[in-house]
Amino acid sequence: MTNTQPNYRKREKAEEVNSKKTTCLHINNEYNKEKAGFEGLRVVKKAIIPAAGYGTRSLPITKVLPKEMFPIGVKPAIHYVVEEAIASGIEQILLIVSRKKNMIVDYFDHSLELEAFLERENKQHLIDLVPIPSVPIHYVRQPYAKGLGDAIRIGKTFVGNEPFAVLLPDDIMVSQKEPALKQLIDVYRDTKKSVIGVKEVEESKLSNYGVISGIEKTKGLYQLDGIEEKPKMNPPSNFAVVGRYVFTPGIFEMLDSSVANIGEELQLTDAIRDLLAVEDCYGKVVDSERYDIGIVEEYIKLINFFN
Repeated sequence: MTNTQPNYRKREKAEEVNSKKTTCLHINNEYNKEKAGFEGLRVVKKAIIPAAGYGTRSLPITKVLPKEMFPIGVKPAIHYVVEEAIASGIEQILLIVSRKKNMIVDYFDHSLELEAFLERENKQHLIDLVPIPSVPIHYVRQPYAKGLGDAIRIGKTFVGNEPFAVLLPDDIMVSQKEPALKQLIDVYRDTKKSVIGVKEVEESKLSNYGVISGIEKTKGLYQLDGIEEKPKMNPPSNFAVVGRYVFTPGIFEMLDSSVANIGEELQLTDAIRDLLAVEDCYGKVVDSERYDIGIVEEYIKLINFFN
């Protein structure tokens, strides 16, 4: 569709957005008006799973197979992420997909033909191998690949005025005790503040991830004073973000006021950095093993672990 908006209107809009970005005091005032409305909410029951990306790290296979559907044992990767969310107490899930990710939608739906075939062949016991998740899963498409921040912003209506979780399906978390997300939800329950899951990684790999800085308040729990996306030099710490988050609704204020340059993605890291200016945020070292399926070596390790 051709954009017929006059140039002066474009300039006007850009000036309005930039004004929001630079007048932090105004944002803080508006933010504080709503803060009392959600600060008392202590239960995290909704989760967003962004799954609309192109999967460029895993080309060429992701031309035809979404990375979220990479097999791990007899289940796709995203199945484990949904299971983690449910095991952590999540009651509603929003999957952000693209038009090329219909395979994900089909996977979590009934297959009437398959079920009828299994019944006809007296193989009803196999139906239990393809269960439908026990919580409602909603879907919305991200029309354009504008980044993780944009994908989460799409879920604003779904979340409403509640705290919520975000799980990135690239990261499969294997826990011996509590699920990784549940560990973050427990911190949120005590602090009522946004919590980011982190793991200590070797310095050579920090340039692949967001990296936090902060002050350790208790063992494994840091009050953040900064976060940097994929630092090329002088990372602020050895603690990398692992793709598990719990946010207050305040993150949407920051996403709405963030501006991505033309051709660039809207970064969640930038919004988190802005959020730090108006409320405390924490980093929780998760007691889980993290496997990034976008890295071939880690994906192979994960398959070997399940085997």
